Amino acid sequence: MAKVRHSFTSKVKEELSLISEISKERKIAILSGYVRVNGHFNILNNDDLITLQTENAKVAKYIYQLFKEIFSSKIHFYYVKNKKLNKTTSYKMVIKDDIDHILNTLGISFIENKISREVVFNDDTIAGYLCGVFLACGSINSPNISKYHLEFCVNDEDFANRISKLFLRYKATNFETKIIKRRKQYVVYIKKSDKIGEFLIMIGAINSCMEFENIRIDRDFINSANRLNNLDTANMVKTTNVAKKQIEWIKIIDKNLGINNISNVKIRLICQTRLENETYSLSDIANVLSNILNTKVSKSNIAHLFKKIEEMALKYEG
Repeated sequence: MAKVRHSFTSKVKEELSLISEISKERKIAILSGYVRVNGHFNILNNDDLITLQTENAKVAKYIYQLFKEIFSSKIHFYYVKNKKLNKTTSYKMVIKDDIDHILNTLGISFIENKISREVVFNDDTIAGYLCGVFLACGSINSPNISKYHLEFCVNDEDFANRISKLFLRYKATNFETKIIKRRKQYVVYIKKSDKIGEFLIMIGAINSCMEFENIRIDRDFINSANRLNNLDTANMVKTTNVAKKQIEWIKIIDKNLGINNISNVKIRLICQTRLENETYSLSDIANVLSNILNTKVSKSNIAHLFKKIEEMALKYEG
């Protein structure tokens, strides 16, 4: 069972590690949550050090990239193969420069457990902070297992309570968390399956949410309204993200050629329709073109033409 759970957890974390088009404030919040849980503060030869370590290569790369984006400090990156037990590889980052500046920017004190209101001040940064904490110490049961379970394991009871209260500050939905002590750790957990789905949407794991909800719907139809709502929300977010990328392509074409100068009528109409309707799906755009041209235009045809638009944009970008 543990292997299945780890597999789904890894899938979620690897999806999160691909997210780049987010605000700088959210990136700082992600780093703040991750470093607060995973970071170790040391002094070596009178030099301050922060050490981070994970067994997930993609998470290590993501955190490294975020640090390079936000800070100019030099980061030493290592990997160590464990020759014992399961022979896993650990990825370690050691930061030696500007430690005070980094901790101040991330709002972290290794003495106090406060979550900085200057770093975490709205729903977007709350989601970012919890995303960072999840990358550091979170796990989710596979949806194939009937006992749905999301948890964060931390070493400090006070910090566990602060994570729980942070969920309550998130205005977009109502989360119910509980805390238990497990050996020497404190576990903040959520068991309601629909809330786990909402959490995945909140932190940006849209594809994982869709997989989670699809498997749950296949398993049983109880509370299907909430599950379908999560799927609709995930689909809407995915459509919006795709639309933003398409709009970027169209703006590149408009800057270099001008939309009205596109010779292909369908492509010209698609560009105009997408700019006017960011939330439209491919089917919606197909219906608009069908009405304008008085002929049937399929969804697959629209998808094909968007590939042409992408090629045009990339050509202009060089």
